[in-house]
Amino acid sequence: MRSLIPAAAFAVPLLASATAWAQVPPATWQEHWFEHNQVVTRVFQDNDVAIYFDKDVDRSITWPNAYVGAVWRYTKKTYGHFGASPHLYAIFHTAKYSGGHPSTYFDTSHDSRNVIDVGSNATNAWISGAGNDLDLVTHEVAHIVEGASKGIQRSPAFGIWGDSKWAEIFNYDVYLALGRTADANRWFNLMQNATDNFPRANTHWFRDWFHPIYKNYGGATVLNRYFVLLAQYLPKNGSAYARDLNWGEFVHFWSGAAGVNLKTLATSAFGWPVEWENQFVQAQRSFPFTYANPGPSVVTLFQDMNYGGYGTSLPVGRYTLSALSAWGIRNDDITSLKVSSGYKVVFYADDNFTGATLTKTADDASLVDDGWNDRATSLVVSAN
Repeated sequence: MRSLIPAAAFAVPLLASATAWAQVPPATWQEHWFEHNQVVTRVFQDNDVAIYFDKDVDRSITWPNAYVGAVWRYTKKTYGHFGASPHLYAIFHTAKYSGGHPSTYFDTSHDSRNVIDVGSNATNAWISGAGNDLDLVTHEVAHIVEGASKGIQRSPAFGIWGDSKWAEIFNYDVYLALGRTADANRWFNLMQNATDNFPRANTHWFRDWFHPIYKNYGGATVLNRYFVLLAQYLPKNGSAYARDLNWGEFVHFWSGAAGVNLKTLATSAFGWPVEWENQFVQAQRSFPFTYANPGPSVVTLFQDMNYGGYGTSLPVGRYTLSALSAWGIRNDDITSLKVSSGYKVVFYADDNFTGATLTKTADDASLVDDGWNDRATSLVVSAN
């Protein structure tokens, strides 16, 4: 289940046109990356995914159509937008290219598309649609999240958690969210015994770090909030993170996401060298967010009518254009919303809570009839 793509792949040059246009999935696609040189054929397409098989993949296989679509829709509703195109391009290979790799819309090598490209040396690959078939596909989507969420390129923690540690908790969350209880339990049990030799021998990343954070501090909400804080605070060079995190910063950002100081948990899971303590103290000075629980999400905003497209759930707060961007919402891109009882949203047409306003205190499947389709630039969520 190892991804073929190195960490450097999350740091390719930015494209001026990366978010400027949405592509129509072609009927065939000539691969032109790494050792891949197949002409793959589109076997399925809907509003969210385009599935491609090479000539050796059994055409009776259909499980990716529903499964990959469900994973990608959940991903967009949890982490926000991933560029102008709504599609994830999923390529499957049989009897070649064992493993997998991702690419994001920032990367010209895969024609500026969000891509997962998976293969197997087996001649009967992908028939079961279970176990490792699901794990590998979901794993590669995890890399897209870490490398391109919130409209920012690169994974600043890749050098810390490597190729699969983030994907371990991402897979678990996806299985739970999609109601695949048996797969969630299978994955949980598998991860209980998984160990790595970094940052020290016999490290249990899932058991001792990610799962306690996930279980105790908000599930998918805490996972998303980590990327929100990165987008808000970590220095950028254009639309890419300017540098990687060090260990002290890594623990600081996850503490911010969890709303509690995670130094004790990190010490138990990884150890705590003096160097990390110094980095942690400096991180608290450099990025002075508090370890406070932001409260429950009370409003969910959607890109399209009838709660479609990507979505983002927000707690009470004031959100400028830059804050909305950090949460994964593009400017002028809200068309429907869900509001918890007792709360309200005030939309503003311009940044910094200026311009025309619209107040909503209940769910609305379409802002078109209010004349507010794709108009909101800043907003305030508060008790009603």
